[in-house]
Amino acid sequence: MQPNTMDPADEPASMLWGLDPIFSAFARLYVRDILEMAESTQVPGIYFYNLHPIYKVDVLGTVVYKRERDDFFCYGVDDGTGVINCLCWKNDLLKEEEGPTKSGGKCSEGGFNPVAELEKLRQAQQGRFRLEIGELLRVRGPVKTSRQQREIMASTFYKVNDPVMAVQIEWMMEVPRLYRLCYDKPLELRPNATGDSALSSLSKATNIIKDFFQQKSVTRFRPYDVQDLLQPLMSSQPPTASADSEPGPSACQQLRQLLKEALQILQDEGVVYRRVKSQDEVYHVTAHDTDLRIAVKDVIRGDSQKEKYAEKGCHILHILSAVRQRHSLNVSKATLELVLNSLECNSDIVSTSESHYTVF
Repeated sequence: MQPNTMDPADEPASMLWGLDPIFSAFARLYVRDILEMAESTQVPGIYFYNLHPIYKVDVLGTVVYKRERDDFFCYGVDDGTGVINCLCWKNDLLKEEEGPTKSGGKCSEGGFNPVAELEKLRQAQQGRFRLEIGELLRVRGPVKTSRQQREIMASTFYKVNDPVMAVQIEWMMEVPRLYRLCYDKPLELRPNATGDSALSSLSKATNIIKDFFQQKSVTRFRPYDVQDLLQPLMSSQPPTASADSEPGPSACQQLRQLLKEALQILQDEGVVYRRVKSQDEVYHVTAHDTDLRIAVKDVIRGDSQKEKYAEKGCHILHILSAVRQRHSLNVSKATLELVLNSLECNSDIVSTSESHYTVF
């Protein structure tokens, strides 16, 4: 597929790009979208996904082809949606030719040989950066178009050891969430009073509902229990239609839409969740759900006694899987993280390392 360019009439002014937080981040996009992004006509090397200006990305995928030159590796990375070429430059240690370890280095009294240890370090680094076909690669860097082909100029790359696919599963859960919360929501960089007002109302709505949970110690609720709380926000909404245009949604419809969007944000943040998805929309408040806290604590207490988890504790993805089986399939990672943070603050559990938990 030939890379395309952005229509100058649709492209935001470059002075506004910095207003988008995605512009300064490594965007975790699917390879398919990286290959199809339109390139800026103002600044070559800048690309757009849903009007989000992007120039550096973060990709995790399987190596499907490789080439090696004196100065760089060239890996083809497949994330399941497409294959992209990744140019990975070698550092000085990797450029050194491998040779026999010199025995001339003197050992200390403890038998330490600095030359041998340096050789071990070099070999370990080579194993980290020299990948074979079928191995998992994490690569981050700016996107470039060379000879009509889109590729990544890696600023960081390394082999990912993932024997039980924990890293890949976490990635497959996180990326769709980023698309839903960020990438698939076009950012309006031009001044727009109506858009700013709608955003402000949605932020106010989520805060109103959160305050209600805290003040009333709500454990569960239905949408109509909190709908009236948002009614005062409707008076600040701008008119949706003029006299000679099609009629806009009624105030009641706008209220229901605002509530729907606010509840979705609260679910994405893990503040609320639905234990059972049915026609009767019942939401549970994570902070006050005693049953969920007990279920999480029981999983960690029981499984951390097993030999497999005795040293490091239980990984968050293992805990999530077990809680979904024992409590509810609808518990999200964001919900679980809030519960884990609360339990750790109460000294019920302790984090042994990043993403691993056990009991005292």
